[in-house]
Amino acid sequence: QVQLVESGGGLVQPGGSLRLSCEASEFTFDYHATGWFRQVPGKEREGVSCISSDGVTYYADSVKGRFKISSDNAKNTAYLQMNNLKLEDTAVYYCAAAQWATLDQRVYDYWGQGTQVTVSS
Repeated sequence: QVQLVESGGGLVQPGGSLRLSCEASEFTFDYHATGWFRQVPGKEREGVSCISSDGVTYYADSVKGRFKISSDNAKNTAYLQMNNLKLEDTAVYYCAAAQWATLDQRVYDYWGQGTQVTVSS
């Protein structure tokens, strides 16, 4: 079973940056994509970004130009560089693994426990 562990969350002021990491115990041929999702307080979980094993990336409109997803296949780790953070970015961020890259969370089979990102002045 694939195990995913997020890290890198914390408290940051508006305009600051954080880099989230998602380390997977394994990433076999059955799982070709890693996604980042967030649960905004009082809102449904939403897709933030995802990356395929071929390096194709997708971003939610709300984070385009500010966030960048990347991966290090040798380390079985995906990253989410978050720049120019805004108050509305406050959420629990989750990484997940899927067989294909999409921001539709319904196709993701494995999920991490989440890491809290709080943007506050």
